[in-house]
Amino acid sequence: MNLEYKYLLDGSFHPDSRVWVYQCSRLFTLNEALEIEELLKEFTIQWKSHGTPVKGAAYLFFGQFIILMADETATGVSGCSTDSSVRLIKDIEQRFGVNMFDRTTLAFVVKDKVQLLPMSQLQYAADNGFINGDTLYFNNLVQSKEELESNWIVPVKESWLSRKVSFSKTVS
Repeated sequence: MNLEYKYLLDGSFHPDSRVWVYQCSRLFTLNEALEIEELLKEFTIQWKSHGTPVKGAAYLFFGQFIILMADETATGVSGCSTDSSVRLIKDIEQRFGVNMFDRTTLAFVVKDKVQLLPMSQLQYAADNGFINGDTLYFNNLVQSKEELESNWIVPVKESWLSRKVSFSKTVS
């Protein structure tokens, strides 16, 4: 699985640009992905904050993660403009029958694929060798372009999850 995504990000956006990561409950099909990319493109073209265009970008990464980015050094993002982006994601949920707001499901790279795991099964997965400290984790809590580039896909041991799971047991 090619995890290179940084070169796809618009280089003209300030490192402090705000980022929102939405994780889908499943992989989108190719046709769905093409349709979603068109929806994202249309949204960012018309995205406004109090009538002023937002310098925004949107991406569909790994067929499962929608990333919205707004460069607030160009235009601040208001509550109304944030609400419009949430409406877009809710529309995608309804149109494609997916969940984009479940923060209790974690995403990892396992056997070269994105694998989802309920947070309640995190310790079980560690105890049984499904994940370990070096397993790559999608840290969807990143809030800026800079964090997206440096801390989105990180080993579990370098994420906030390291405080939630113990890797002391060995698999027999």
